[in-house]
Amino acid sequence: MNFNQICKDIKSLKIQGAENVAIAAVKAYSLNPTKEAVKKLISLRPTEPALRNALKFVQLNKKNINLALAHLTQSRKIATEIASRLIKNNSIVYTHCHSSTVNMALIEAKKNGKHFEVYCTETRPFMQGRMTASDLSKAKIPVTFFVDSAMRLAIKEADICFIGADAVTNDLKVINKIGSELAADSASHFEIPFYVLTDSWKFDPKTIFGFEEEIEKRSYKEVWENPPKGVKIDNYVFEKINPNAITAIVSELGILSPQNFMIKVLEKYPWMI
Repeated sequence: MNFNQICKDIKSLKIQGAENVAIAAVKAYSLNPTKEAVKKLISLRPTEPALRNALKFVQLNKKNINLALAHLTQSRKIATEIASRLIKNNSIVYTHCHSSTVNMALIEAKKNGKHFEVYCTETRPFMQGRMTASDLSKAKIPVTFFVDSAMRLAIKEADICFIGADAVTNDLKVINKIGSELAADSASHFEIPFYVLTDSWKFDPKTIFGFEEEIEKRSYKEVWENPPKGVKIDNYVFEKINPNAITAIVSELGILSPQNFMIKVLEKYPWMI
């Protein structure tokens, strides 16, 4: 696959998931290791810190290309192994949207002999929840699928909640698919543990210097192609989750509070700043 094709696949969302996007961007950079290529790759997903961090790391040294790919693969594997241990037998796990890390953790728990079921929500307008349900069904994990407006009902019946993350900011807020803070608030209300599964490279160092992490808004046509005249549609893709509603962040660095997660990331990866 050539550089332009990878860019096209990232832009069109054919490549989904922050880690997968970052891996693709590093591979694209290896084919065209120029500053212009970096600018183009970042412009495709400007709200993805994992992509920016990975590209920053590989620019420090050409040898870092393989190290970055290894990190993005191994960190996810470690995080999934840690998260899989949090799942108890005969429990219900709730998740929202589609996270490859969450799915890997669930499948790992299944491989380790855990018996559980998953409740997931559709995640409009692109219905990424269907991807989650399909992946887990193939792994023979029982899944119950809910419309987004039934999220609170699904969480009320769950024993634990797992979601992924697109970014973690300096004010300790996790940015994830729209609906994620509603899920966190509902879990907090029902006193259900709420875990964020992520790669540490999703911490956004820009926010340390006062930059606001952009919340992506996409075309209204994804929601309603031809709405009546005078009807305005806000199609926000992500939202920020209050850290007080998060039980812990699970990454290759361990199970940490949002505060300790940020401290550990900056200690281990000083080149981010």
